[in-house]
Formats: sequence, C-alpha cells, structure tokens
Amino acid sequence: MFITEAFAQAAPAAAAGESPLSGLAGMLPLVLMFVVLYFVMIRPQMKRQKEAKAMIEALAKGDEVVTAGGMLARINKLEDAYLTVEIASGVEIRVQRTAVIQVLPKGTIK
Repeated sequence: MFITEAFAQAAPAAAAGESPLSGLAGMLPLVLMFVVLYFVMIRPQMKRQKEAKAMIEALAKGDEVVTAGGMLARINKLEDAYLTVEIASGVEIRVQRTAVIQVLPKGTIK
C-alpha cells in the first residue's frame, strides 16, 4: 500500500579494457604506506626496546646508573626485579630494574 516494490539490479559487467590487476593497483598506496610506517616507526622502536632489555639484563654490582627519576646511583645489590642502589654515602634505596634508563661510565659518580 505505502511501500513500493524494490527490484535487485544485476551488477554492471567489468569494462572490456580493464584488467583484473587494477584492483591491486588501488591498494598499492595503502601497502606502500604500511611498509614505510614499518621501517620508519615500528622497526626502530623494536630495536630500542631490545637494546634497553639487554642493558637491564647486563647490570652488575658496582655499575653507576641513572634512574627514571634522574638520580645518579651506584648498584650495591641485585635481585630479580629490584636493585638496591646507593645515592649518597650511607643512603640506599630500592628501585625496579626497569627504572634504570642509562648506565654511566665508571668513575662518573664521586
């Protein structure tokens, strides 16, 4: 009564001169953008994470480090997840291993 009838239409046939690879050509810019994104952002970030993990695993007693809070400290005791570090003569604190952001050359802290 108020609804008109709807009829499905057949999809138009592909143009005679159009090749089947034209659909891939439309996706090419998207694929190229992902490849560039991988080499510019993702790969360098994974490399930095791997280097940071190797640095944290290589910590040893007596190393001089910088913590995430900016404190310079000397490592006195190592545990699985925590370090006991000396930030001044007779002042020791415990920090997480992941709080270490840089290992300093020996003799930096006096």
